[in-house]
Amino acid sequence: MNHNAVDFLKTFEGKKIALCGIGTSNLHLIKLFKKYGAEVIACDKRDEVALGENAQLAKEAGAKLSLGENYLALDDIDILFRTPGMRFYMNELETFKKRGVVVTSEMELFFELCPCKIIAVTGSDGKTTTTTIISEFLKKEGKNVFLGGNIGTPLLPQIENITKDDIAVVELSSFQLISMRESPDIAVVTNLAPNHLDIHKDMQEYIDSKKNIVLHQSAFGKAVLNLDNEISNSFESDCRGRVLKFSRKSSVENGAYCDENGRIIFAENGKTTAVMNSSDIKIPGLHNVENYLAAISAVWGLVSIENIIEVAKTFGGVEHRAEFVRELDGVKYYNDSIASSPTRTALGTLSLYDFKIILIAGGYDKKIPYAPLGPVINDKVKALILMGATATKIEQAVKDAENYNADAIKIIRVANMEEAVKAARENAECGDIVSMSPASASFDLYKNFDERGKHFKSIVNNL
Repeated sequence: MNHNAVDFLKTFEGKKIALCGIGTSNLHLIKLFKKYGAEVIACDKRDEVALGENAQLAKEAGAKLSLGENYLALDDIDILFRTPGMRFYMNELETFKKRGVVVTSEMELFFELCPCKIIAVTGSDGKTTTTTIISEFLKKEGKNVFLGGNIGTPLLPQIENITKDDIAVVELSSFQLISMRESPDIAVVTNLAPNHLDIHKDMQEYIDSKKNIVLHQSAFGKAVLNLDNEISNSFESDCRGRVLKFSRKSSVENGAYCDENGRIIFAENGKTTAVMNSSDIKIPGLHNVENYLAAISAVWGLVSIENIIEVAKTFGGVEHRAEFVRELDGVKYYNDSIASSPTRTALGTLSLYDFKIILIAGGYDKKIPYAPLGPVINDKVKALILMGATATKIEQAVKDAENYNADAIKIIRVANMEEAVKAARENAECGDIVSMSPASASFDLYKNFDERGKHFKSIVNNL
């Protein structure tokens, strides 16, 4: 039992608490705060019809609802928990602060109340897989792990049962980090590239948000940075504690790297230890080698080499990440719905094959540049099937690239996922790979990448 957390939660008795966003995480929080005598108001810009079952579940959990355009028209509240998707600097939140309302978030309070070691991961790409690998390493070592944050089960509702001997492994998005004033014991930054510029006011705000993962560490903290990524590597000057680097391209003084023979080496204080060969990693792709380098650096000293190797050889990856769906008529279909940015598609799916594939791409526009993706598509794709708001941007990037050859790539525009899969099947031959790797977010047609990936898999499995 986490007695400090329980004592703090008891102070919520009689308080009016507003939870912004009626989703899975806040449904759990409603129950927690009601348990300690708080009055809970669940707020959402959507109406009850759009919220569907969640609205009913929120009411059943004991919350009052404040919905629609005026969902933040709240009187006499004491505490407001913002959802990560809300702009941190929006006027309404500033007004609440001036009125003396405590404005916080689930993750901020979790960091304040968590009694155990926290390992947290952020980045533009690879953070979910890296976070999951770290948790698998620790579980294999026999540790009791609480996995959450931007993935998995919400962590604050579990705070009563977390003890000092456990380990919390947390994925953090820029939206969560923007308001954080505490950093984890071990911080990992996989990489940084333009992303979420539809929400952040500019690239600098995005970078500064990510930097909070290391900015508030003590001298006893540890930061793991990507030497091969200029922005991630630049965080070193802001680190107070120990810094480890990881690199797929060159050796490092402290941290994990790949040598010229594909061996993964860990270097520390002038000593090197051969960990395993990169070919031992079950999940494919050079980006996953980088994810393992980051994860190994994070857990070094906490997990044995034997357990690291065992996880590498058996861990099959996370759903929606170059996930094999099925083979039909000699054509293999893959779901890479997590690829919500150009870099994720270029360094992920398009790095996996030494022959040209059929690519389904396009989606919601996060206002990030697509020009660097064009040459990669020309090199790696023979049929490009485009949908969604970014279809025109991607097509233009392909045609503007120096290596564009109209005879070497077929570009097909479709309206939805059903048409995309139909076009892929019509253009595929035995031995081909079809990958849905959108290089874009999902919000123009879907609630999230999970819904998009599941829809794609359903269509493919019903062919």
